[in-house]
Amino acid sequence: MTFPLKTILIDDEPLAISRLRRLLIKYNDTFEVIGDASNGAEGLTLIEAERPDVIFLDIEMPLLNGFEMLSRLTAMPLVVFATAFDQYAIRAFEENSVDYLLKPVEADRLARTAQKIRSLVERNDPSELGSGPMSDNLMRLLAQMQPKKEIYSISVKTGEKIRLVPLSDIAFFEAEDKYVFLATMDGQKFLTTYTLTTLNEKLPDTFVRVSRSVMVNRHKIAEIHKHFDGKFLLAMSDKKGTKLTTGSTYGEAVRQMLEL
Repeated sequence: MTFPLKTILIDDEPLAISRLRRLLIKYNDTFEVIGDASNGAEGLTLIEAERPDVIFLDIEMPLLNGFEMLSRLTAMPLVVFATAFDQYAIRAFEENSVDYLLKPVEADRLARTAQKIRSLVERNDPSELGSGPMSDNLMRLLAQMQPKKEIYSISVKTGEKIRLVPLSDIAFFEAEDKYVFLATMDGQKFLTTYTLTTLNEKLPDTFVRVSRSVMVNRHKIAEIHKHFDGKFLLAMSDKKGTKLTTGSTYGEAVRQMLEL
């Protein structure tokens, strides 16, 4: 990681982005603004495409809020929050080596942010900045502060775009080697960035883990047939009429969750 640091601004308020761009000109030896986004979905796409060193991020935004966007990144840049939270939250951000700017951003406060980021980069192994202790602290903090919201979609990458697939369009998830794919009702398959264990924690109980490698949308099961060794054969209602076999160790759990 070298200076100036590639920087992206993410905020749904055009005036906030304009002000921050103007203030950052003074620190062009530290930050090089390479783009901006007006919501979390755009921000996710831009970050995955450009791999910035630093992002200035609002939290309350449409489509995906700042917390949701960060949780879907495959690589974590340095994060500076520019939003409004209470004083307790501000201390929590600062204690976890994540800087925080109260909007509207003031020039003198931004000067401290620039100095802090220069110090972090200069004294840390660059390979750890996006995936080491700083990233771990940030994700723990987000887990503590993020309001528990129902999930309505799963993000998948298609070319240079991020597509949001509604849960109601998903028939099942299937793990193949180290990868997890989601299968839609119209027969498409998309690679996800989640493990089945993570999906099991995040998704509503509409989705049922039926084997080590498969999780199904119970509302998309057309037929259930008894199989051997306590297993079941699930005929899905997707376009392909996919048939999935449950795992032997999941038999009782499947019976309970599907009310068999």
